[in-house]
Amino acid sequence: MRKKFSIAWKSSKKPRKQRKYLANAPLHIKKKLISANLSKELRKKYQKRSIPLRKKDTVKILRGKFKGKKGKITRVLLKIQKVEIEGIQVKKQEGSKVNIKLRPSNLQIIELNLEDKKRNKVLSKETKEKVEIKKPEEQKISDEKSKKMKKSGEKK
Repeated sequence: MRKKFSIAWKSSKKPRKQRKYLANAPLHIKKKLISANLSKELRKKYQKRSIPLRKKDTVKILRGKFKGKKGKITRVLLKIQKVEIEGIQVKKQEGSKVNIKLRPSNLQIIELNLEDKKRNKVLSKETKEKVEIKKPEEQKISDEKSKKMKKSGEKK
């Protein structure tokens, strides 16, 4: 097995190879892997299922010890593919508190950080494209129905 990351890698059933792919992936690919699903309201609004996590996004924890808690993301750790959330801490034996690093697959985005212009632009562009694709098809169907109704009305 090669040591470097392979662009041509398709997939494998072997967990060993899957872990190797994730561990050796370059940062631009790891960025896409740090994504969490959106809440139902955000799914309807942006017509997307999941989005890469960013700092200051508000998330809800779905799994583990802190299930059900909400908080803002304070840090995104690309290299280890984990996220730190404000207020989610564990007490060490010495008495100090440490932030817990959570996997993005166990989180759900409740509120997006829309300060970044690029992210805003991408989200608005994608929703417009999806709406535009749907509209012409719906118009054709409604036009055909109205034509049929007119024809049936004229025959009577």
